[in-house]
Amino acid sequence: MSQPTARELMTSPVVTVPPETPVGAIAALLAERGISAVPVVAADGVLQGIVTEADLIRRLAGADKHAGGFFRSLFADNDRLARRYTDTHGRTAAEVMTARPVTVPPSATLAAIVDTLEEKNIRRVLVVEDGQLCGVVSRADLLRAIVKPPSAQEGAEVTDEKLRQAVLTAMKQEPWAETFYTLVEVHDGVVELHGFSRSPAVQRGLRVLASEVPGVKRVEDHTQPIPPYLFPAD
Repeated sequence: MSQPTARELMTSPVVTVPPETPVGAIAALLAERGISAVPVVAADGVLQGIVTEADLIRRLAGADKHAGGFFRSLFADNDRLARRYTDTHGRTAAEVMTARPVTVPPSATLAAIVDTLEEKNIRRVLVVEDGQLCGVVSRADLLRAIVKPPSAQEGAEVTDEKLRQAVLTAMKQEPWAETFYTLVEVHDGVVELHGFSRSPAVQRGLRVLASEVPGVKRVEDHTQPIPPYLFPAD
């Protein structure tokens, strides 16, 4: 059976901003829409770059840092320092965005997209054709494909095992998620978490993660704090 393509998996249309959008407006947009990135598109529809939460956090974290010191300046990479200054002081999307973001064509297969996300260690990939932004494929889109591929017939049954595999896949994509000590069971669409978790924050995160998998009706958390002998404190 042929794999779904980026055109079938992608979310479209996509929220975008023009290059001259102020940084403050972008931060507000991400917060209001509950998204973690926004593509930057010129008036002619050509993709220019992408502004992510990481770009904004880097700007905030680096705003008060200085190269510092006469002797250090003698050995400094001025081009790198100039780019850093722009990243941390830029006022518009064009000045803080990540240029040349990772993209795939609409014909890219699910396997190729997964490989790209893992190789580049990114959460989403932009779908571009002839320079024009067509859509975006995120990890959430891939999870939906695992639960119910686009080629599946409407009304096809979403089995408990498919939901379980989708939850486990989502857990493996998050570095904080416990996959060794936490067990996942699914009964009639209800996800049950058993075993141990490292902290209350991890427990909450796992509940949210599982609840976001399409097809999950409810999440029941039966995990317990991990015993010291299994995960001793540093």
